[in-house]
Amino acid sequence: MGSIEEIDHPFSLDKGRLPIDTRRVLVQLLQGPFIDQRRHGILWDILLRDELSVVERMGDLFLEVVIDREAGVAFTRQASIEGIETPRLLRRMNLTFIDSILLIHLRRLLLDASERGDRAAVDKTEIGELLLVYEADKNNDHAGFSKRVNSAVEKMKKYGILTTISSDEARYEISPALSILFPPEEIKELSRRYAAIASGEALTGDEEPGENEEDER
Repeated sequence: MGSIEEIDHPFSLDKGRLPIDTRRVLVQLLQGPFIDQRRHGILWDILLRDELSVVERMGDLFLEVVIDREAGVAFTRQASIEGIETPRLLRRMNLTFIDSILLIHLRRLLLDASERGDRAAVDKTEIGELLLVYEADKNNDHAGFSKRVNSAVEKMKKYGILTTISSDEARYEISPALSILFPPEEIKELSRRYAAIASGEALTGDEEPGENEEDER
C-alpha cells in the first residue's frame, strides 16, 4: 500500500480536490501564525507551486493570504469587505502593555539587524533591561513585574516571533515575520501611545493601560 500522499482520497467521505501536500499548507496557514521559508521549507515550496489554489480556498473563508517572497513569510488575515459583514474565523490575540512594548523593541532590533545584513537575536537579560524602564518607581512587586515580562517572552515564543537558539536556551532569534505581521504604521502607533507612559506614567501593579488586539496568524 502506498503512502497517504499517493492516495487521491485518504478517507471515505473525502471530496476534496487538492493534493494532500497542498492541504497541509492550508492547515498550517489556518493554524498560524505563519509559514516561514526557513522553518517550513517544504510547505513554502508547495505554497508557491499552488499559490492560486491556496488563495482561492482561503478566499472562500473570507481570508486573505499575504506572501512576502523577499522575507520568506506567508500568513492569513481577515479580508476587509466594505459593506459586508463577514464571519471571523481567526482568533484574537490580546496584547498587554508589556507585550506591546516588547514587540516595539523587537521590531526595532529586527530593523537594525536587517540594515546590517545580520540575523536579529536577543537574550533574556537584554529583554529584562529593555522593559525595566516601564516598571513604576513606586512598584514594590518586582517579582510580579518579572513574571509579566516572562509571560510576554513566552507569548512571543508561542506565536513564533521569538525562536530559541539551540546553543543557548536564554537567547532567541527574532523572526523576520515580525516586520510583516506588524508593519511600520502599527509599530509607530504603538510607540506613540506608550511614549508618554515611558516618560512619566510607568506601569503599576497588575494594571494595564490598554490592550491592542491583532488577528492570531
